[in-house]
Amino acid sequence: MNKTAAKEWLTIAYHDLKSAIILFDANHFTDSIGSDLQQSLEKILKSIIASQNNKIPKSHDLLEVYEYVSNNLHINDNEIVLIIKATEYYKEDRYPNPNYSLPPRDEIEELLEFTQELFDRVCSMLEIDIKEIDK
Repeated sequence: MNKTAAKEWLTIAYHDLKSAIILFDANHFTDSIGSDLQQSLEKILKSIIASQNNKIPKSHDLLEVYEYVSNNLHINDNEIVLIIKATEYYKEDRYPNPNYSLPPRDEIEELLEFTQELFDRVCSMLEIDIKEIDK
């Protein structure tokens, strides 16, 4: 197992997660928080791939990335719904369009809790102490 590579991915995932937490606590715009959470989830999942020295997929579709790690990490049906929802928060561009709206705060809160829990679960699975990341 390549713990160094996994830790590199988890460190950046943690930065995105902590940013989302700070913004949520400050009652910031939910679209910005959702973007940070999508990025954190993507990097959490990719840390598992990195730990196995496998090629990292160049995809932002969380369900697609999850397929690469589904033999090592099980997420339930409700969590699948959350990663599908989080994928929608990834924006190639953030230009205004007629369909642009802010995600509901309760949805963001649920995704925030899931992201924190998944981060902790993956750290445990990869035997990486959070103290190694939270510096």
